[in-house]
Amino acid sequence: MKTIITLVFLALLSCTSTTKMPEQTFNPGKQIAFSRDKGNCLACHAIKDGESPGNIGPALKNLSTRFKNKQQLREQIWDATQFNPETSMPPFGKNKILSENEIDQVVDYLWGLK
Repeated sequence: MKTIITLVFLALLSCTSTTKMPEQTFNPGKQIAFSRDKGNCLACHAIKDGESPGNIGPALKNLSTRFKNKQQLREQIWDATQFNPETSMPPFGKNKILSENEIDQVVDYLWGLK
């Protein structure tokens, strides 16, 4: 009986996770923003937890103080040239670098940065 209880206990323990998954697993917008193959925001911007950020663009934090709403931020990411024709920021949506869904995920991620 003791052996059966021990086996049941071990089986239950194996069903639970004791390791914490990295935050990126749960945040696709962060994955896209940090990805060198996709958003690559770190090439030009400093972002919390980002390694080797660029300094061409402003730090990406507290964006709710720079943009009236998420839609305005989305428009900037979609095509920054509509606001500044001389910008070095690529038009991620207009040039189909990112999909509509990927842009929405990046906007959600960036909007939440403090």
